[in-house]
Amino acid sequence: MQYFSFFLLQQAAPGATSNPLMSFLPLIFIVAIFYFLVFMPMQKQKKQQAQMLASLQTGTDVLTTGGIVGTIISITDTTLVLRVKPDNIKLQVMRSAVASLVDAPKAIEEKK
Repeated sequence: MQYFSFFLLQQAAPGATSNPLMSFLPLIFIVAIFYFLVFMPMQKQKKQQAQMLASLQTGTDVLTTGGIVGTIISITDTTLVLRVKPDNIKLQVMRSAVASLVDAPKAIEEKK
């Protein structure tokens, strides 16, 4: 019985020899996992979006963030003019409003 109480006292008060870095190690590990699972994919997606916006050309079919599908007629630094079917209506939109290329899967398949 005396040995058991001595064991509990040792477990309850481990002493002053504990390393403070070891107490922060789980927090550092969680932050590292959060960075690799959240921030790295976001940065990669942001780079791909910027690269896609920089490579826009006339004649490309695009989808805007508002859901409008159109063909690029002219491009300036900040704006695009889209031709929208069926009545060939021309819309001027911001370059940043382009969400994706409509024919992107076809172009990827052709490159393979």
